[in-house]
Amino acid sequence: MSSFGSYLKKHTEALVKDVGIEPACELTGKSKATLGRYYSDHAEHADRFMPIDAVAALEEAASYPHVTSALAELKGISLSYDERRRNTDDKGGVNSDVIALSQRFAMLMAEYQQSIEDGVITVNEAKRLLKETTALQQVLIDMKLHLEDETST
Repeated sequence: MSSFGSYLKKHTEALVKDVGIEPACELTGKSKATLGRYYSDHAEHADRFMPIDAVAALEEAASYPHVTSALAELKGISLSYDERRRNTDDKGGVNSDVIALSQRFAMLMAEYQQSIEDGVITVNEAKRLLKETTALQQVLIDMKLHLEDETST
């Protein structure tokens, strides 16, 4: 088995154990044995990997996107994990996104203006700017997803 295969299997196991074996079976529609094969390091299961729809279902229920982050790491990509959990689904769509986008941009500009006031951006100010930039990026991602939803229906 290649090194990346072993790495993915370890993260697949972590994902299943994070969710719990019984709930993982229910979410994926797979048996315990099948899920076990997806993370087994035995040679006979070396070419078996969890289907992406099953990974997505489990990562939705998990405390952390184990497999997605492993794939990103293998490609040298850094992910920004958004820990926010909304109380309700956002039904506002693109219009709500445009409002959120303008509000987030205003907050970023206010933070920037305050940070640059003395001519120097300190480490703490840079961290606050980065946090606002990441929040703005998340609004853009939400907007992209809403636009894709609207064009597919």
